[in-house]
Amino acid sequence: MSLSKRFRDITVATFNEMLEQSEDPVRLIDKYLSSQAEHIRESERLLQQCLSHAATLRQTYLTAAQLKERREEQAFIAMKAGEEGMARIALQDKLQQEERSEQYRALYEQSKLGIVELESQLQQIKADFDEIAAKRSYYIARLESIRLQQRMNERLRSMGLGTGGTSPRMFDRLEERVSDMELSARTLREVRMYGRGAEAAGSAASHELDQEMAKLKSKLEQEGWMRHE
Repeated sequence: MSLSKRFRDITVATFNEMLEQSEDPVRLIDKYLSSQAEHIRESERLLQQCLSHAATLRQTYLTAAQLKERREEQAFIAMKAGEEGMARIALQDKLQQEERSEQYRALYEQSKLGIVELESQLQQIKADFDEIAAKRSYYIARLESIRLQQRMNERLRSMGLGTGGTSPRMFDRLEERVSDMELSARTLREVRMYGRGAEAAGSAASHELDQEMAKLKSKLEQEGWMRHE
C-alpha cells in the first residue's frame, strides 16, 4: 500500500467518524466538499503544468537525439572529404547532443512517473468527492424522514390517535353501550313473547306465581329499580 493511499484511508475514516458524531452532518459535508473542490481545481492546474513541462522535456530530448544523428552524418561526410578538423568538431557536438538527449530523456521519464501518480491521486480525490456528495444526499433524505416523522407524530397526538390517546377507548365504551342496549331489547322481547304465549294457552295465575312476583318486586325495590306508589 502506497503512503498516499494509506493517508487517504486514514483521512476518510476520520471524516466518517466526525460525520457520525456531528450534530449538523450536512453543514460538515458542505464544508468538506468545498475544501475538496478547491483541492481538485488546484490538482488539475498542477497536472496541466506537469503535462506541459513533460511535453517540453520530450521535445528537448528528441531534438537533441536528431541533432546527434545529424552531427554523426556530417562527421562522416567531412571525413570522406578529407576535412578531419570539421569531422572532429561535428563528432564533438554529436557527443554533447547525445549527452543532452539522455539527460532530458531521464527527466522526461521521471516526469511521466510523477504525472501518473498525480493522475491517480486526482482520480481518488474525485472518487472521495463523489462518495461524500452521495453521503450528503443520504443525510438530507434521512433528516427529511425524521422531520416528516415528527410532523406525523404531532398530527397523531392532535387527533388523539397517539400513544395514550382517548379515541380508541371512546369507541370501546360506545360498543359496550350499544351491546347492552341490544341485550336489553332482546331480553324484553323474549319476555313479552313468553307472556303472550302463556296468556294464549289460558294459564291462570297461581298462588306460587304470586309469591315469585312478590319476591321479584321486593328485589327490585331493594336495588332501587321500583318506586313506591
